[in-house]
Amino acid sequence: MKIKRIAHLGIAVKDLDEALGFFTGDLPLQMTHTEEYQGMKIGFLPVGDSSIELLQDTSGSSAIKKFIEKNGEGLQHIAFEVENIEEAVADLKARGVKLIDETPREGAHGMTIAFIHPKASRGILMELCQPTESH
Repeated sequence: MKIKRIAHLGIAVKDLDEALGFFTGDLPLQMTHTEEYQGMKIGFLPVGDSSIELLQDTSGSSAIKKFIEKNGEGLQHIAFEVENIEEAVADLKARGVKLIDETPREGAHGMTIAFIHPKASRGILMELCQPTESH
């Protein structure tokens, strides 16, 4: 498996607009756009060749709502861009690493994604991602 870079940090927030006050007001970041994905509103803030994703629950039952209820707002996951996501997932499965996604799936922002279970990675939710052909 080849990890190319940290693609993004996912930060769970209760209110995206309120969180933007800090990220775009107190920090010199700019939000490029938002997307709706699996009961979440996601704000994208580029930082160099990586980005921060601000994740707000919009469904009342998303993984972000559950995360905030358990942990409060904060870092929810780290995403690593890999060269070949199918090979990366197969490699991890062969090593016996606990995965949330044993098959890569479509994610936000034109990515194919798969999550590594926090029990395998010292309590940190990790996402593997690879841009789809069209991005």
